Amino acid sequence: MIAGSIAFHLPLSLNASAPPERRGVRRDHVRMMVLSKETGHACHDQFYHLDRYLASGDVLVLNNSRTIPAILKGRAASTSLELEIRLARKIDDRRWHALLVSTEGVKEGETIVFSAQLQGVVEKTTPDSPLSMIRFSKSGTSLFNEIYSIGEPVRYEYIEDPWDLDYYQTVFASHPGSVEMPSAGRAFTWEMLFKLRKKGVKITFIQLHTGLSYFLNDRWDHHPSKNTEQYIVPTESWNEIISAKLSGKRVIAAGTTVVRALETAIETNELSGWTNLYIHPGYQLKVADGILTGLHEPEASHLAMLSAFISQEKLCQAYQEAVEEKYLWHEFGDMNLIL
Repeated sequence: MIAGSIAFHLPLSLNASAPPERRGVRRDHVRMMVLSKETGHACHDQFYHLDRYLASGDVLVLNNSRTIPAILKGRAASTSLELEIRLARKIDDRRWHALLVSTEGVKEGETIVFSAQLQGVVEKTTPDSPLSMIRFSKSGTSLFNEIYSIGEPVRYEYIEDPWDLDYYQTVFASHPGSVEMPSAGRAFTWEMLFKLRKKGVKITFIQLHTGLSYFLNDRWDHHPSKNTEQYIVPTESWNEIISAKLSGKRVIAAGTTVVRALETAIETNELSGWTNLYIHPGYQLKVADGILTGLHEPEASHLAMLSAFISQEKLCQAYQEAVEEKYLWHEFGDMNLIL
């Protein structure tokens, strides 16, 4: 268990196994638990009413990283053994760290044939890491085009059906690179963003390309400090955020990815790079005043980050209330606003 995370019982019935749209709910009409940092009081609303909780001059920061279909299936050239890999993080235009789901007989130097147009060579494997280095036969945009052509989105056991990639995208996603959906932004619609702007809420974008969060085996270390992710905070966005802070306005991060990027930027004085920042109870947040996020599973590291916004005791009470109120969990579930 990661220090700062919390344990609770999550009934299987509260796992959102299908996108809201396939449950007859509009994308922006999922439920939202609004939680006070000071009192711990929770009120229950719909996400569509987010504008009621934000004020003119507040800055809402969104992650516009686009989800890629990170599961690739192929076969080993030397043995014809069927293989599956899960892309974990991009190294450069041609190479990725990836999880080899089927590793039996796969050695360094092995060529994996994914399609007539794409192959990959296993350049490096290490016994103390679940990830291998894959060098692809294509690079840059050509590689992404092929990945989008043959890949499947990452899904875990609570997702019963293989939903199309479009269900794993935010409406504003524009920079391909996330292997799992930056899901805190999923509920937004263009109508919703227009409504917020009309009220005077400033909306700005950053990118943090999410890495693979689970290696399909509990023996591997899943601590956030082991998960290095690439981020970019555009200068224009940073200036808007700092201006809001100096004028006493709030900065609300849509998702743990945004918090990680912003807090890394101010700690390192670097607006782009790689981060393995671990935000935990007692961490002094310097940029984010509030967070909009989904509901996270028991003992998840994201709960440790939320405990930097609100005490662990209040967070635990709120999550118990969310269970009682039958909120839905995970990337297709309901939302939580902490202010």
